[in-house]
Amino acid sequence: MMTTNEITYQIRGAAFKVHAELGPGLLESVYEAAMAYELLNNGLQVQSQVGIPMTYKEIKFDLGFRLDLLVEQQIIVEIKSVETLIPVHFKQVMTYLRLADKRIAILINFNVRSLEDKVSIQRIIR
Repeated sequence: MMTTNEITYQIRGAAFKVHAELGPGLLESVYEAAMAYELLNNGLQVQSQVGIPMTYKEIKFDLGFRLDLLVEQQIIVEIKSVETLIPVHFKQVMTYLRLADKRIAILINFNVRSLEDKVSIQRIIR
């Protein structure tokens, strides 16, 4: 079984591969499909568009919260194709981590000239 660090390393590697092949300016769904392909090709378990319910006063609501990718049942990958990552993107990922009861997410903005750690690829820990 792979460690969390090994899985996040593979996710980052896949992101660099996808970005090198496709470049910036495409829809998030395109990057999501390419990332899922790369990760599956690397032997990782990947789920796309995983629904997560929201609970309010002990009532579960399925309100359409969707994780872009869930890797190995433990790491959320949130994909953006935006001019720049802004605070609301980080808040969204933190909410997904809390609602899905996960610890680690990777937020990736593909709409950049070149991917950079801690700029367009962010590891977020709850």
